[in-house]
Amino acid sequence: MKIAIIIPAHNEEQFIRLTLDSLASQSFLVSKIIVVDDNSTDATFEIASSYSTYLPIQVVQTSSSAQNIPGSKVINAFNFGLSQISIKDFDIICKYDADLIFTSNYIEVLVSRFRESEKTGMVAGHCTIEKNGSWEIENQNNPDHIRGALKAYRKECFEQIGGLRPSIGWDTIDEMLARFYGWEVVTIPDLHVKHLKPTGAAYNSKSKYLQGEAFFKMRYGWWLTFITAAKMAWNKKQIKLIPDYVKGYQLAQKKNLAHLVTKEQGQFIRNYRWHGIKSKLGLSPRN
Repeated sequence: MKIAIIIPAHNEEQFIRLTLDSLASQSFLVSKIIVVDDNSTDATFEIASSYSTYLPIQVVQTSSSAQNIPGSKVINAFNFGLSQISIKDFDIICKYDADLIFTSNYIEVLVSRFRESEKTGMVAGHCTIEKNGSWEIENQNNPDHIRGALKAYRKECFEQIGGLRPSIGWDTIDEMLARFYGWEVVTIPDLHVKHLKPTGAAYNSKSKYLQGEAFFKMRYGWWLTFITAAKMAWNKKQIKLIPDYVKGYQLAQKKNLAHLVTKEQGQFIRNYRWHGIKSKLGLSPRN
């Protein structure tokens, strides 16, 4: 399998060397790595460029806002990197963050899972973060969710879902659309990647309403929005996020923002989410 990895990077001089070192030591070598230096003001570009001797790497530069607005900044950078390759030349397309440390067999295990079934559309391990000197699974809502830092797509799946949307919620929409089209989303519990910066650590405070906006764009509806907001706030131990998320939904509704999924896709997403909630409450079996 031919694998292309695209790494959006903004001021990652502290971590990107560790990420590229771990990719250079893989037992299954990738065909192409593109680092997108997105408006960095540090040595990210120079560090990444120094790996041209060791890796099939291309480093490109683009310019966007210095603020880390969830979804739009990173995906715009990813899409710029994507434009540098011909997708038809690859079997697997990966979007990885620039602050990850991969085990040496990570790509090999990834490829083996893709080869197990032609219906496998997405595969990943789990992100871990350091807490009190040990590495623990990064908090997430569902064990079948792939973190935005760690995405890998079969080319056909990636094309069918229409690529990645430059909007908060992109890393949920991609999985839901993959399932909608009949693809399997596979997570590997014992395949761990060290995530050096917790998810959302650099988000600007102005982004607090965007999660609710994402719920609206995915056609969650009021009750599912409230339940999901409460769950996320509880997991983050920040109850104040509930009214922020709900207000974000209200603002999006008031502005009549465009949805990112069709009505049929939205119905599928709601059904999937409600099934998961009922299953956890013991009200229905989860297949």
